[in-house]
Formats: sequence, C-alpha cells, structure tokens
Amino acid sequence: MLLNYLYPEMENEWIVQSKGTFYRNYNQDLLWLDQKDHKVQLARDGFLKLLPEGLLTKNSDLQGEDVAQKFKELEWRKELLNETFAPFDTYVFHKKLTIERYTSDLLQKKLEYVLKTYFDFDLESETNPLVKEAAVLLPFVSMWRGDFGFVANLLSALMDCEVERSEGRYSHIDTTICWLPEVRYRLLIPGLTAEEYKSRTEQMQPLIAFIKEWFIPFDVRCDICIREHPDVHNPLHGRITLNYNTELSSQHVETEEENNIKI
Repeated sequence: MLLNYLYPEMENEWIVQSKGTFYRNYNQDLLWLDQKDHKVQLARDGFLKLLPEGLLTKNSDLQGEDVAQKFKELEWRKELLNETFAPFDTYVFHKKLTIERYTSDLLQKKLEYVLKTYFDFDLESETNPLVKEAAVLLPFVSMWRGDFGFVANLLSALMDCEVERSEGRYSHIDTTICWLPEVRYRLLIPGLTAEEYKSRTEQMQPLIAFIKEWFIPFDVRCDICIREHPDVHNPLHGRITLNYNTELSSQHVETEEENNIKI
C-alpha cells in the first residue's frame, strides 16, 4: 500500500527479494528499499518456500567432515535459488500491487457506489456543494429521518450560522380539526444585502429540496428560510433584511434647525 502511495509511477518496476517470514518476527514487512535500483526486500516467503523439503537438498549434505564449509555451500546455493525464483516473486508482487491499487480505488469510491446503487443518488454528477456535503449522510438516513434537532444541526454546520427551530401545527383552513405537524428553521445570518440574501436563498434551494426529501417525514410540513440575526446592541446596524426584497435602513435625518429636512 505504501509503495503504491509513495511511488505510484513505479508500480511494475520493483524487483523483489523475498527473505522469508522468519525475519518478520524481528523486523517490519519491508526490510530494505533501494529507490535508485528499484529493489525491495520483504519479510515474506517467496516461491522457493513453496517447494517441498528435500527437493533441492539432501539430508546428508551436512553429514561428514568440514560441516562449516558445507554449510557455506548450502547458503550459497540458497542465494542462487532465490535469484533464480526472483522473477516469479517479482511477477506475483506486481500483481498484488495492482490488486491493492484497484482495491484502494474501489474503497475510495464505495460511498459513490452505495449512494448510486441503494439511494439512486449520483454524487459525482451533483453540482451543488451543499448537497454534496449532506449526501454523505444518506447511509444513516434511517436513523436520522424525522430528527428535527439533527436537521437543525446539519443546517447550522453547512451554512455556518445559528439556526432557530420551532414546531407546531399547520392547517390551510381556519380551524385545527385537520392539521399537519410543522417544523420551521430560521437561518440567522446577519448583515446580508438584498443581493446576498437572494444569492444565499438560491444556493440553498437544492439543499432544502434534498433535506425535505430525505430527512423530513412526508406528512410533516417543513419551512426553511434565512432571517436577519438579531443584534442585541444595535438591532438595525445600518441595514436589516426582513424578507424577500424588503430592507429597513437606518438613515441620518438632519434637524429642523439646520433647515435641511429630507423625507
């Protein structure tokens, strides 16, 4: 995984030397790396370890006199065999690197796959940034649908503002004999001009539709809109956006003594 991440251009260029899993008891998986010559030593068993014992050596190889010399010859033969089977180990290692890269890409795209397959939501083609951020929560929608407090927190996090929530009853007639539950969210954003208010509201429309579809029960009336944040110290602070394109501005009016009153 690290080789694919650190050296993505060298996926099929590494030359592998498998030293055996015995070394793993004392070392990391990667024993040694030579970036210049593209060589790596691994604490893994290679193709040579798959061969049955006694196929390449005999039990009597260390019997008799001059055991030390015979042991050196066996070690030298072992190195030759490792070099002989190195192309096989390298080939297998390259295949594993390819599989690992494919698996990593697949895991990175698992969210897109889950959303597309189970929720029919194409995250890659979505253009609204607010909806893209909220869509990652779809796999947990069964736990959070109808949780009005969670929706308020979600709106607050996405819009980076304070959110007021109120719940009540809605009826289109002057009686409450028939009514629907209602929840209202007020996004308190201070100091918006009329143009900024319009822009923010238009940007929010896809998010509002997304939240109503996935996180609000079908029998609940939901209203989400932007409101001016109340300023305790200076309620008007020059301009306050009430709703739609309505503005209330505080203006300086000259005194009558200055004989320049303007209405």
